[in-house]
Amino acid sequence: MDGDRNLTALLPSVQAFIGTPRKVLIDGQWVAAKSGKTFEVYNPATGSVIGHAAACEKADVDAAVAAARKAFDHGPWTKMTPSERGRIIWKVGDLILKYTEELAQLESIDNGKPISIARAADVVLAADIFHYMAGWATKIEGNSLQLSVPYTPGVEYQAFTRKEPVGVVAQIIPWNFPLLMAAWKLAPVLASGCVVVMKLAEETPMSGLKLAEIMQEAGVPDGVVNILTGFGETCGAPLAAHPNVDKVAFTGSTEVGKLIVKAASNDLKKVTLELGGKSPNIILNDADLDIAIPGAAMGIFFNHGQACCAGSRLFVQEKVYDKVVQGIADIGKKIKLGPGLDPSTEMGPMVSQTQYERVSGFLTSGREQGAQALCGGNPVTGNGYFIEPTVLVNTNDQMKVVQEEIFGPVLTAMPFKDVDQALIDRANDSLYGLAGGVFSTNIGLAHKIANRLKAGTVWVNCYNIFDASMPFGGYKQSGWGREMGHEVLKNYLETKSVCVSLGGAI
Repeated sequence: MDGDRNLTALLPSVQAFIGTPRKVLIDGQWVAAKSGKTFEVYNPATGSVIGHAAACEKADVDAAVAAARKAFDHGPWTKMTPSERGRIIWKVGDLILKYTEELAQLESIDNGKPISIARAADVVLAADIFHYMAGWATKIEGNSLQLSVPYTPGVEYQAFTRKEPVGVVAQIIPWNFPLLMAAWKLAPVLASGCVVVMKLAEETPMSGLKLAEIMQEAGVPDGVVNILTGFGETCGAPLAAHPNVDKVAFTGSTEVGKLIVKAASNDLKKVTLELGGKSPNIILNDADLDIAIPGAAMGIFFNHGQACCAGSRLFVQEKVYDKVVQGIADIGKKIKLGPGLDPSTEMGPMVSQTQYERVSGFLTSGREQGAQALCGGNPVTGNGYFIEPTVLVNTNDQMKVVQEEIFGPVLTAMPFKDVDQALIDRANDSLYGLAGGVFSTNIGLAHKIANRLKAGTVWVNCYNIFDASMPFGGYKQSGWGREMGHEVLKNYLETKSVCVSLGGAI
């Protein structure tokens, strides 16, 4: 962690972006918070302040919702043809790729993730979801219905369904994938014809604000996309509870998700939630360990473990248990920690002091309950919020580190003897149900296990594979609804039945 580093030089445009106190986008205008308040934005690799953002409150929420309401009720977005909307959405994707380096640098310095990952994954996937959803703008359709009404004999009807945008959508996103989470939310809401007020995570607002500039450049009309920055209690809560919001979409912790539901319940708003996880990853004796070991390591160490779908509960069949856990530990020992802007960095810091202390507390709990660290097991002292990649053994299903979501690079590994119902019960023994993994060369058996896992996504012989066409979301307390794929459009559409009487016989 010490010594000189060959850090990626920030582009002048990025230096200017973070060097200027950031305003928010309301009705096509960049404005300061009405209170004039700002808050500090930190580089988690150093703990130093890199910029300031507007601290929006209820008055700003009111203005943003009013702008969105006007844009939805009076156009022009809702009056455009689907093809016109699709071309604008596609252009957003093109511009994201044009600004790849700026977005990657902002993501890296603000969130802490390695810039190589931001370039290769976050930015590319963000562009891809806009390109994918641009095509759906022209493919939203209803059905023609054949009615058989017994109490109007001889009368014919022309009946059909229409899919219509739900209206003004409030979206609240997390800090672990700031750009990508914004894209996952914004692309489908635009394809459906809705308008949006989005609150960015206070820890990581920079790439979302740059995305807002990009959307303006692409031609998104004023008021269609409004972007706010601020804190949950003073900005997120009044947004979720606002009476002129028709729908709330939230990604974040299950704890906050429950508060979102309560806030939205006064007006019976529609709500979708993508929440936490404690995902099981199962490796059988017959697995190809050259695939399974790095796959399981990717499952927990990707994005510093700050992923809701992280494969944090590892179940390994007894015959290969020692080899697998030692193999993952060996990978963990070699991972190079460092600032995201260092091209050689393989794992960056936790996003904040709060998250650093949270994960450190779980490591302490694991030690106190008897877990042993094959690698890592400690927070890194000094500048920045770094946690060692950790593999914990001697764990059991009752431990806090096994039951609760850690949201850090901490794997709990446990052996099992037989592939039976007891294994499935252990894998499903969680209040979450977001994801899971199975590694086996017996594809039939792997399918059976996948079918029995109560999870929204199950990866077989791979982990953390995402595509714009593949729905993502959870069972149980991992949320309601799905992101991505055509499934996500259901979040933002209403179904209207239209019935026209054609009269009796000719």
